[in-house]
Amino acid sequence: MASIDIESVLSQLTISEKIKLLSGIDSWHTYAVRRLGVPSLRLSDGPNGVRGTRFFNGVPAACFPCGTALGATWNTALLTDAGGLMGVEGKAKGAHVILGPTVNMQRSPLGGRGFESFSEDPTLSGLSASAIIKGIQSENLVATIKHFVGNDQEHERHAVNAIISHRALREIYLLPFQIAIKESQPGAIMSAYNKVNGRHVSDNPYFLDEILRRDWAWKGLIMSDWFGVYSTADSVNAGLDLEMPGPTAFRGDLIQRSLNANTITQHTLDDRVRNVLKLVDKAAASGIPEFAPETTNNTPTTSALLRQLAAESIVVLKNESSILPLGKDKTTAVIGPNAKIATFCGGGSASLLPYYTVSPFDGIKAKVTRSFTYVEGCTAHKMTPTLGPLCKTASGKPGVIFRAYLEPPSILSRTVVDEIELRDTNIILMDYSHPVLDGKPVFYADVIGYYTPDTSGVYEFGLTVYGTAKLYVNDNLVVDNETVQRQGEAFFNNGTIEEVGKIDLEAGTTYEVKVEFGSSSTCKLGPAVTDLPGGGGLRIGVAKTLKPDVEIKQAVEAAKLADQVILTVGLSGDWESEGYDRTSMKLPGATDSLVDAVLDANPNTVVVVQSGTPVEMPWISKAKAVVEAWYGGNETGNGIADILFGDVNPSGRLPLSFPIKVQDNPAYLNYRSERGRTLYGEDIYIGYRYYEAVEKDVLFPFGHGLSYSTFEFSDLAVKVDSEAGTLTVKTKVTNVSGPAGAEVVQLYIHQHNPSIGRPPKELKGFSKVTVAAGESETVEIVLEINRATSFWDETENAWISEKDTYDVLVGASSADIKLSAQFATEKTVWWNGL
Repeated sequence: MASIDIESVLSQLTISEKIKLLSGIDSWHTYAVRRLGVPSLRLSDGPNGVRGTRFFNGVPAACFPCGTALGATWNTALLTDAGGLMGVEGKAKGAHVILGPTVNMQRSPLGGRGFESFSEDPTLSGLSASAIIKGIQSENLVATIKHFVGNDQEHERHAVNAIISHRALREIYLLPFQIAIKESQPGAIMSAYNKVNGRHVSDNPYFLDEILRRDWAWKGLIMSDWFGVYSTADSVNAGLDLEMPGPTAFRGDLIQRSLNANTITQHTLDDRVRNVLKLVDKAAASGIPEFAPETTNNTPTTSALLRQLAAESIVVLKNESSILPLGKDKTTAVIGPNAKIATFCGGGSASLLPYYTVSPFDGIKAKVTRSFTYVEGCTAHKMTPTLGPLCKTASGKPGVIFRAYLEPPSILSRTVVDEIELRDTNIILMDYSHPVLDGKPVFYADVIGYYTPDTSGVYEFGLTVYGTAKLYVNDNLVVDNETVQRQGEAFFNNGTIEEVGKIDLEAGTTYEVKVEFGSSSTCKLGPAVTDLPGGGGLRIGVAKTLKPDVEIKQAVEAAKLADQVILTVGLSGDWESEGYDRTSMKLPGATDSLVDAVLDANPNTVVVVQSGTPVEMPWISKAKAVVEAWYGGNETGNGIADILFGDVNPSGRLPLSFPIKVQDNPAYLNYRSERGRTLYGEDIYIGYRYYEAVEKDVLFPFGHGLSYSTFEFSDLAVKVDSEAGTLTVKTKVTNVSGPAGAEVVQLYIHQHNPSIGRPPKELKGFSKVTVAAGESETVEIVLEINRATSFWDETENAWISEKDTYDVLVGASSADIKLSAQFATEKTVWWNGL
């Protein structure tokens, strides 16, 4: 791809070409005008890794730790490296634009996509996003920060009106975007699905024009979220440059009609096209050709960085009696439903097919030098774990065979149109195509695999479908999800609930599992919630039926016989996913009963929790050691094992508060859409700002995390440079005991006499520093005084830094302030812009 002369190209484009440039040609590509040297760009999902162009049978990719995990590193240098790897991955997938990072705010632990975002704090979110963006764009790819703005829940996300005060918008919800634009200039911004204060963001000139274009002088491209455009003239006039995906729903002939009616002017059309051409010109630096083949980047270097990210994101929440690190030469019991399953990412558009996965069981097994026992203890799945990884094809390869047909199974003489080997049985067909099937209203498929259970017992087979399906085991009908169908949340709320059937299976016996599937047009549910292209979707799962009392008893016996216990529990991408929010903060099923029983049996137990957002821990007073491991990407299990056995000194810190129960969360009474609106009633008091203001206890505070070393802070010095408008804070960090390790110096600001209510403290800067055993390091954090002291003045529609005295609070968490000092500002100033 070569650079283009934007103004010259713009002057030569026809009206038809200009209109076509303002929407995609399919899910992932923009329109090309080859006579003028304008190529097609490829976009790819990117919050957890660069998936490429396919949901169905895609090219494997690197899966990064989830957004919350990346935020938990508090390490902008490492996140820049992570962004650089995302850029390399993007090149392998032939992508010019990566659709990430996500910086929506974690208002509530129940948010379905909370795991994609970094933090409850706008400064940590904005600086984390800036680091990722810098890394991506260092590879000459374009980063797309999203979802602008207020897309903080999944319930009725296309319709909900988020009612947010202008102060909260500026101080909390817009601020991470503002920081990222100032610090890293992402090449693109993605608008949100929802309304804010009565109007959809994608056609709201207040956000797209007044704030982005005028106040922040934004020069990049604004694109819609997928299927997130609801108007023609309004969105174009507001500043939305690119509608995705294609073929267009609101542009094309409708823009021509708007031009004819003068509801869109030629000047406005040119402005939108100019921004698309700027994106094309920026992407030319990548050197990636049009429609490049998708390849992989599965190298030792990739694995090493993913492992470092996984380990550095892990937060040791509790470590009484120095249970951690564990001994590699002790007898160990590994217990829990998350042990043998690699819970590597959340669900929805962030999901992808990983190069490989490492389960906690695999990571632990590679560390210990003595034999150890394993007991599942209980089930914790929302839907049965996918069948694909447990199956083999008739030829002995891992996975299943997908065979497509034009005729239904009742036609015995039907001919196979297409045959594909699949590793996964969570099958989304939105981008599946075949020359014989394309354009046909209905097609059919058989999915066949051979399953050999390890133990005898009753097994549950689960079947979820957007279409119709029946599941057979050795030709016996086990699940019928065709005759009667019930609406569920799968496949972006278009699919059925999971229908489950049970059957007795014998250990060591191989069974043929066959699913007969009909494409989305055969679905018997009501109208589609989301107008997904393609042939629908199918999810096949299997799990042994467990009796909780029996399993917990076995877990207790194993725990009693072991020197140490690793208890792995948590959530998964079925519980935390795009498309729906959680209904509870509790761990699923009998998990809490299992944890209680194992802790009673062996106090030398480490509870490892995997989740993207907080969970309740009613057993916390019993537990001596608790670790939050998030969703850790490809290297999940190795990262966990590296921390548990002390090969890596833990340095993760919580990027959000863990409330004791969900009712404690400030958004509890205002979360979910009620008759089409959600009131952000907590205003600016999100997360720790609220808990500290009302003096409410939390399970673990914002910024908390333990190390195997002990650090001391000393020699705090604060210097104000009035001429430069900067505040420089220095402190010494000393590693007084333990091995070399990293500490996060967190800098909060408190105003003494604000003219309106303000939180007790607000994070304004941080720095992660590695300190050798017995050594000291000096940390320096430089802030702009106005940004460190200001709040949003709704009367003046500007930021205000008041003349006052301010505290500089330096500590290891929001609740663990080590040192403090003061400075004063000499006058009150108002300001706008970045």
